[in-house]
Parts: sequence; C-alpha cells; structure tokens
Amino acid sequence: MKKLLDIEHVKRQVQARDREMDNKFTKDLQITAMRGARTYFGDKLIRVAAPHKMLDRKNGPLIAVRLHILSRKTLGGLQTDLSGRVLNEQGAAIPGLYAAGEVSGFGGGGLHGYRALEGTFLGGCLFSGRQAGRALAGELQ
Repeated sequence: MKKLLDIEHVKRQVQARDREMDNKFTKDLQITAMRGARTYFGDKLIRVAAPHKMLDRKNGPLIAVRLHILSRKTLGGLQTDLSGRVLNEQGAAIPGLYAAGEVSGFGGGGLHGYRALEGTFLGGCLFSGRQAGRALAGELQ
C-alpha cells in the first residue's frame, strides 16, 4: 500500500515553520503577511487567534483533516437582483430561489474587479447573504 502522507516530512515542515515564528525578520511570506495584517487595527479587533507556534502544547493538539478540493473559486455563475433573487434568462426572478456569496456573481469583475484576491470576497459574501436573507424573510412574512 502506498503511503499517502510522510509523517516525518510533515513534522520537519511544521518544526521549520515554528522556528520562523521566533525570527522577527523571517523570509517566510505567510508569517510576514500574517504579522503585517496583525498591525492593522481592524484585524487586531476581530482576529481570534494570535500568531503562535503550532507545536506549542498550550495551543492544543494538531488535527489532520482530509480535504477534497472541488474548486478554487467560482467567481459567480448565477445572475441575481439586488435582493439576491436568482434571475432566469429573460431577467425575471425565479420564485423562491436565492443566491449569496460568490455564486451570486459579485466576484470576478464585480465588487473587487477581475484581479480580486482570495480573502477580499468575505465582505461581499456577508453583504449578499444579508441581502438575500432579508429578502427571503420579507417574502415569508
């Protein structure tokens, strides 16, 4: 049987990452970006976990999760109105069908433009979800 995961390789990678947490001038791009983001006041307020070493026991055990990536991002697909109602080919709302988030078409040239980075879609997901939820709640009353 083929080994799907080399535990020693993973261990070396995690230990190397933890060593970089001690280096204020690290060249690790993810750690540098994480530290940079943490200097932004908004991130200081809303981020739950401060940057930490993964192997530090006070941060809990490591947990492995098998992922089956289906798609990197969708960048839209369903045309919606401002209430999140999905529109048919003629532009009329389909009764009872709502969409929110990336599937509702706000990404990929919409709110943040064609070169939007991952992570910039959260605001649009929250906003479009709120709009669709409010519209659906109004329809049910």
